[in-house]
Amino acid sequence: MKSSSSLPKHLYLITTPASPNLHKPSPETMGSKGFNLHRMTQAGLNVPVALVIGTHYTHAPQDCFLPVFSVGLHALEESTGLLFGDERNPLILSVRSGAPVSMPGMLETLLNIGLNDHTLPGVVRQTGNPRMAWDAYRRLVASYGEVVQGLPAALFETEIERITQGQDERLLDFSQLRQLTRSFLTLYETHAGRAFPQDAREQLSGAIGAVFASWNADKAVAYRHIHQIDHGMGTAVILQRMVFGNTGGHSGAGVGFTRDPSTGENRLWVDFLANAQGEDVASGRRNAHGHATLVAVAPDAWQQLQASAQALEQHFKDMQDFEFTVQDGVLHLLQTRAGKRTPLATVRIALDLLDEGLIDSTEALRRTESIHKDALGTVRMVASDDADSTPTPLALALALANPACSGVVSGAIALDAQAVERLVQQGMPAILVRQDAETSDIAAMQGAQGLLTQRGARTSHAAVVARQMGKTCLVGCTALHIDEAARAVQIGHLTLAENELITLDGNDGAIYAGQATSALVPDTALQERLEDLRSQHHGKRVRHHEH
Repeated sequence: MKSSSSLPKHLYLITTPASPNLHKPSPETMGSKGFNLHRMTQAGLNVPVALVIGTHYTHAPQDCFLPVFSVGLHALEESTGLLFGDERNPLILSVRSGAPVSMPGMLETLLNIGLNDHTLPGVVRQTGNPRMAWDAYRRLVASYGEVVQGLPAALFETEIERITQGQDERLLDFSQLRQLTRSFLTLYETHAGRAFPQDAREQLSGAIGAVFASWNADKAVAYRHIHQIDHGMGTAVILQRMVFGNTGGHSGAGVGFTRDPSTGENRLWVDFLANAQGEDVASGRRNAHGHATLVAVAPDAWQQLQASAQALEQHFKDMQDFEFTVQDGVLHLLQTRAGKRTPLATVRIALDLLDEGLIDSTEALRRTESIHKDALGTVRMVASDDADSTPTPLALALALANPACSGVVSGAIALDAQAVERLVQQGMPAILVRQDAETSDIAAMQGAQGLLTQRGARTSHAAVVARQMGKTCLVGCTALHIDEAARAVQIGHLTLAENELITLDGNDGAIYAGQATSALVPDTALQERLEDLRSQHHGKRVRHHEH
């Protein structure tokens, strides 16, 4: 096997057990996602083999192709025993971004690279699963069309709706998926002006180029501007052996947090979609389910996930946000990072980790120093004095154990970024109402007070970003229907025009008409714990100064 030490210095091979002799691995050189993959293998976790193309190449992506195709791809092939583009035993890859600083959903990902008319029979031969192979192929054509060719996602979504006729696409059989794939190939050729690339290496080159190019996409630039992230640091690109969550009954994809990112409570917080791929959950275009579905579909994988979550916290000394795939009952971890969380969760998690001995008091203080104790609590609706006037919810969003982000917010309905901007200029709070929870809405989310979507998961990238911004966020409200032409929405039985007021209650996932009164209910126990930490540390500093 080609050792990682024989690779050029800006390429890094990630294998389990952990790769020896990586050339100066760090978040700066190989991105935080790639670096954390390496750290997960050091912790003994099950991570698919990957090749990381370092951040060095961001501003001259063409320079990476010679080392990747002459050396790096061969190292991947030797590590997996598979051959990229081979008709009998093909290696299929995901191509992911990985900046040194976490930017959830701002950069592009492509899955199933290497699938084409020639390699598809090989994937069927490897897996014995023609349905999965055609499902993965149609996903590739759509995502490649959208990310690499710039075709509108609606082009392919409309075709899915035409063929499914309201049926869940996960229930389509292999012949229907084959028909859908062929429709996608025709749509691609018609709208791109060229056929979908059937050469695996051409696909891979296009994917790598598109991921590097996404560093300069509008939403990525806006996110860096909002969070004051250096535009010059660039992103790595990760080529990773595909594991398939869409192989049927004992498979699926999910995103999880090792603790509740809204409240900080010490419990696994998981979104999972059976017989699906990871982008279904993270993209915000599909509704997901809680961990009970994973327990029912793959109980052994749920046990593995609980043990892995503990191992992640022990290794990284912080609450983690991780992505995973279950293929035929086996858990594979695809990434981990420190999870975005509310101020309330920030304090509770830091104090609990201190109590558990994972961090010391200096570190707990550092993590909580910017948070004022009076902000620790939950904004809740204030009950009216008139018992008969208690409002009735129009609908409930996807709550599972709890919604995407707690709190209560009232504002005027805004259906796009322009409407949010108009309302903000008028001094009116805005609620962004969208079909999908998508990160392309980053600028609108910045201006809005809350986000309500028809589809999406609590752990989708957009929900993660909204939570980080402190926005109340409700996703997966199936009773919401948006009429773009009429600039109106239907929520449950009521139709509301744009600019009319609604209230989102992020504590129980309820949506109300009109404006509600709300107030911060302080968490006095947590406030006291934080005060104790600060006073103890202050006492230590005084005694140290006296000595």
